[in-house]
Amino acid sequence: MHIPAVILLSFVLAVGFLLVILSCALWGNWLPLLVALTFVLAPLPNALFARCGGDDFSTEYDGSGPVDLGRFITASVVVTGFALPLVLAHSEIIAPGACAMSIAGGSLVYGTIMAYSATFKEESSDFD
Repeated sequence: MHIPAVILLSFVLAVGFLLVILSCALWGNWLPLLVALTFVLAPLPNALFARCGGDDFSTEYDGSGPVDLGRFITASVVVTGFALPLVLAHSEIIAPGACAMSIAGGSLVYGTIMAYSATFKEESSDFD
């Protein structure tokens, strides 16, 4: 059913984690590992607040406050995941190569998580 998608997503996730771990191991500084943690935790607020629906009687605003809060927190964590290696490289705590590998690996990890959630999203029916 979705077996080729699972195999592809697991391969891309493994490459993403490999890039992040190599960005730490090749330069002997383990601070870029925080980027992997950041990108793994990034979808959590969006997933937690996704079920908080709005009022059915409200016609002025289509969204929901908790859903927007979850999206805002997720976006903040994603921006932090990109900015943290750049700040660390600018302050010369990590090497520029480690910064690039960490950003590339983190992007693959976050993209894989988002693709997995989009691929296996539960479709709601009209009869629930």
